[in-house]
Amino acid sequence: MLYPNNIKKDYKKITSFSNRGMDLEQIIEMANQYYIDNDIAYIYKKPTPIGVTKVDYNIKGKRILDGYYKCPSTLDFNGLYKGYYIEFDAKVTLNKTSFPISNVHEHQINHIYNINKHGGIVFLIIMMNNKYFLLMGSTFLDFIKNNSRKSIPYEFIKNNAYEIDLSLNGLDYLKIIDKLIGGHI
Repeated sequence: MLYPNNIKKDYKKITSFSNRGMDLEQIIEMANQYYIDNDIAYIYKKPTPIGVTKVDYNIKGKRILDGYYKCPSTLDFNGLYKGYYIEFDAKVTLNKTSFPISNVHEHQINHIYNINKHGGIVFLIIMMNNKYFLLMGSTFLDFIKNNSRKSIPYEFIKNNAYEIDLSLNGLDYLKIIDKLIGGHI
């Protein structure tokens, strides 16, 4: 934008990535609550282990003032469905053409590998281009193993992940798991 005397001002939008996955997590939580309320599955968001170092004791109770993460968190959600152990993470990217692999931390990749190796159902739910995809852990690991890219192309996700429907009860990802368990996909 040019101001009087041809002074040019550039404005940079301040972008915070800290809460960009919260909306996705909220619609997953809606689905999880629906699954619990209707005795379909028991899947929960795992709390991040935190060590407390400073507490304020006041009339209203305790308030944590300072703390630290005890260890890196694994994946956000885990639980049981039809006798199967399920674990997954929610990821959001604003990138239109690819999903950065750096969005999944190294310790999470190792965890995906271990859950997959021991027969659990492990996957990522990715929000990209205003769509929701379920990318199986094995597909994700195969991509990393067989490619030197630092991101997964959107076309790969469209062709190798499963699009998830958004309903009044949240993100109904168990419809896809049902098909995978039943061998219909």
